[in-house]
Amino acid sequence: MSRLMSVSLTEDAVRDRRKTVTRRLGWMFLEPGDRLTLCRKVMGRMGEPLVRLAEVEVVSVRRVPLDPMPEVDIDLEGVDVSAWAMNDHEARCRACRPIAWADWFARTMGVSIAAQVTRIEWRYLDTAEEKTP
Repeated sequence: MSRLMSVSLTEDAVRDRRKTVTRRLGWMFLEPGDRLTLCRKVMGRMGEPLVRLAEVEVVSVRRVPLDPMPEVDIDLEGVDVSAWAMNDHEARCRACRPIAWADWFARTMGVSIAAQVTRIEWRYLDTAEEKTP
């Protein structure tokens, strides 16, 4: 059974298979090996069709602090830099990027930058694997 997960803020990165990590406020029930169907939008569709973007398998789930954010995870998250960087300096500065990203996430989700979040990493399934029960 595959669970549905919305990736509305990172749809292009999912389509391009650049996004392999996400941070969520919940989702602590996931385990490695679980399958997810990544969708444009899951809740609040009000009659809109469910748009499935990709099938993935969870490879890692763990609770982590939002800050400090490992710099390597920023690209793996797939959020467009224009969404979280306030200026060119934040977008380019290796020391600034993790703080700017974590601050953007905290504001967007309405939590403290000191919040604990669930870091979920996945791998994309190819067509043959998607058809295997």
